[in-house]
Amino acid sequence: MAALLAVAVLAAAAAPAAALNTDGLALLALKFAVSDDPGGALATWRDADADPCGWAGVSCAGGGGGRVAGVALANASLAGYLPSELSLLSELQELSLPYNRLAGQIPVAIAALQKLTTLDLAHNLLSGQIPPGIGRLVSLARLDLSSNQLNGSLPPAIAGLPRLSGVLNLSYNHFTGGIPPEYGGIPVAVSLDLRGNDLAGEIPQVGSLVNQGPTAFDGNPRLCGFPLKVECAGGVRDEPRIPEPNSGMSDPGAAAEVGRRPQKRRSSPAVPILAAIVVVAIVAGVVLQWQCRRRCAAAARDEEKESAKDKGGAVTLAGSEDRRSGGGEEGEVFVAVDDGFGMELEELLRASAYVVGKSRGGIVYRVVPGRGPAVAVRRLSEPDDGDSDSSGGWRRRRAFEAEAATIGRARHPNVARLRAYYYAPDEKLLIYDYLPNGSLHSALHGGPTASPTPLPWYVRLSIVQGAARGLAYLHEGSPRRYVHGCIKSSKILLDDELRAHVSGFGLARLVAGAHKTAAGSSKKLGSAACALRGGAVSYVAPELRAPGGAPAAAATQKGDVFAFGVVLLEAVTGREPTEGEGGMDLEAWVRRAFKEERPLSEVVDPTLLGEVHAKKQVLAVFHVALGCTEPDPEMRPRMRAVAESLDRIG
Repeated sequence: MAALLAVAVLAAAAAPAAALNTDGLALLALKFAVSDDPGGALATWRDADADPCGWAGVSCAGGGGGRVAGVALANASLAGYLPSELSLLSELQELSLPYNRLAGQIPVAIAALQKLTTLDLAHNLLSGQIPPGIGRLVSLARLDLSSNQLNGSLPPAIAGLPRLSGVLNLSYNHFTGGIPPEYGGIPVAVSLDLRGNDLAGEIPQVGSLVNQGPTAFDGNPRLCGFPLKVECAGGVRDEPRIPEPNSGMSDPGAAAEVGRRPQKRRSSPAVPILAAIVVVAIVAGVVLQWQCRRRCAAAARDEEKESAKDKGGAVTLAGSEDRRSGGGEEGEVFVAVDDGFGMELEELLRASAYVVGKSRGGIVYRVVPGRGPAVAVRRLSEPDDGDSDSSGGWRRRRAFEAEAATIGRARHPNVARLRAYYYAPDEKLLIYDYLPNGSLHSALHGGPTASPTPLPWYVRLSIVQGAARGLAYLHEGSPRRYVHGCIKSSKILLDDELRAHVSGFGLARLVAGAHKTAAGSSKKLGSAACALRGGAVSYVAPELRAPGGAPAAAATQKGDVFAFGVVLLEAVTGREPTEGEGGMDLEAWVRRAFKEERPLSEVVDPTLLGEVHAKKQVLAVFHVALGCTEPDPEMRPRMRAVAESLDRIG
């Protein structure tokens, strides 16, 4: 009511000059709440205008009407407070006011902005608690309240924001209490940052919190538990105690007697059990301490690398030269495949890391170093084969290096570029350029990085054309004729200009066979079939499937062509590979629809029906896809022919 009254007063004041709309009046309330504007950022905000669409820092929604969709005034040194009248901007999608001097509390009325997707109030002087209503902003994808003076406990409701997909940054405030277990429900792709607060207690070991690196929790002295290297005090004391079988201890005299002489009671079977538990705990502690010391020693050896060149097992950072450490079980190596890659291992391991994806092959992190662009780091999951002798460790390392070097030699604009790799007996990392727009799968079917608007046809066509060129290079243009072995829409990554980059090349073999000795494997790189779950088996060519549908035979180039054909069908239908009608896979359903000569509108993505000009191109891509997914592998074209056919379209 107060907000409406204030706007009414502003409207009365502005009436003689012009009929400024309601959104403009709400923004004037913000201008009046600013006590200092040293740079004149709000100089163009005048009540004489009909609407605020021409004001500095203001963007309006399409379709006319002067409705405000965004307010972005970063680093303007504005001093003042946030008025509750901002809640009247019902079409507002972005409120970005970082690096100012705004003080006071975040207005409770901000919960009315139901279309808000970005709320960035970082680096201000805001105080008080986070309004609970922020947890009801159903469209919010990015929330950054870092570097303020906010206090109180972390609101559990924030973790339940249904569209949260970019950033949740609450660092460098004065939040107290524990981390709510609900925060384990935050998607793993969200960059969670809780540094620099006064949070306390054990980090809940639930959901995505288990996948966060220690950086997300640094600067909270009273936090403990994984992934921090701070054990929670009193863990043993809090364990349930076994009650004494003698109830006479309730007598003070009996208690004193027990204190004066040895106990004569019979031995309890619980004693050896507890002793065994203690022994196991001690052994586990020793092992963990040894692992920690070995990892810390790796960093120390890095500083002494010049004096340790002649010593076995020393870590050596490779720059433009391919320099390696000594062999043996403890041998570690960090190699920059690309001469232009200047990041060193210590910098890489100390940088902020955020989980952006998981699979059977490992976890992918977005690593943000102190200098330079972000990189993507894939930590490989690899079972130990039990071969602990030094010669076995040496063979494993050499096999891994050979496979990684081969991946690094694949250089094409449409193939994800390996920049460096790291090998240790218990840690294997692959470092790539970070591609910020996710995958074709998330762009088509939804995901953390998906755009709120469907991909238009010309973008889809450009993506599949680029992906086809990248895969054709791996098949025929690279030094050897490789097999990818795991083509699917989630392996086609998109950069900031939505160019396609085929990723995952060589991973299937690294994960499946890097622990084997080099002599024990004869198949060429990429020939191992990837691990597929759920609907992903629909990418597997018929000749490669076992009776249950899972991959049975080694991957082939013809199998890659089949999988790429399924990707093409995803692009033109907008459906998942398993979403054909009548219980059929997508490929079988589309093939039947064409055989029955159904209208194109029944199978094409409904969001493309309005692009009438693209009908012939869509139909041409359907025909290329059906050729790629022929049941007989000999009838499928080579990948180079597929790429050429797609390039001729449009």
